[in-house]
Amino acid sequence: MSCTATGAGLRVRALDWGPRPDLRLVREVDFAIAPGSRLAILGPNGAGKTSLLRCLYRSAQPTAGSVEVDGVDIWSMTAREVARIIAVVLQEMPSDFPFSVRDVVMMGRIPRREGMSGWTARDRETVAHALEHLDLAHLAGRQFSTLSGGEKQRVLIARALAQQPRIIILDEPTNHLDIRHQLEILDLLQTLQLTIVTTLHDINLAAEFATDVAILTEGRMAAFGAPEDVLNPQALSAAFGVTATAHSNGVSNSARFSFSLTRQELIS
Repeated sequence: MSCTATGAGLRVRALDWGPRPDLRLVREVDFAIAPGSRLAILGPNGAGKTSLLRCLYRSAQPTAGSVEVDGVDIWSMTAREVARIIAVVLQEMPSDFPFSVRDVVMMGRIPRREGMSGWTARDRETVAHALEHLDLAHLAGRQFSTLSGGEKQRVLIARALAQQPRIIILDEPTNHLDIRHQLEILDLLQTLQLTIVTTLHDINLAAEFATDVAILTEGRMAAFGAPEDVLNPQALSAAFGVTATAHSNGVSNSARFSFSLTRQELIS
């Protein structure tokens, strides 16, 4: 039995959010992505990327605007209903999490659980499929805390898959991983028939991975569109306050970028 489903469309309308009225961290963000899209959200530190994600997975309620999945506002649903559609992979999992890999992945079945009943044959089959899909079956009995960074990230994605969501939201899934594990995680995400929304720091990885790119600055959408339209030296230089230079990429059609401080900053 497959533990995945088809992706869902995501529509964000004039979204605002802030912890108090005089501090808005997300400002009038508006975009739409089709089912099965892979959206990379880029921007400097403090741009509002994580705050935007929290609105997308119903952790923070917008002060204005809406987040819709296939045309339905997520705040018209219960938290449990949203958890059956949207899975989240965050960075806060403690390193000493005292559970086995199988236990962690099984937690993804909680939104599907009925009452206080035990795990069903379907739950176990779905978890086994998720472990197999992410090449984790041989680690199922290992303690989560003993895994490498790349292995832990694969376990958390397996847990998300076990939810059988239509959208997966990830906050910096390649953070603290070496180059090989970064590429492996993004290659894995590209094999899923789901809608993917993720924040990324690496512009070049985003260019290779994403079907859509959003650039945030000071909580606002500075640019949105296909990578080849959005990722250019002018937009990146303005967003990150650096000098961005594009280079041809002999491997794919996407450009590669390098970055430097302005000459005036180097002098000062």
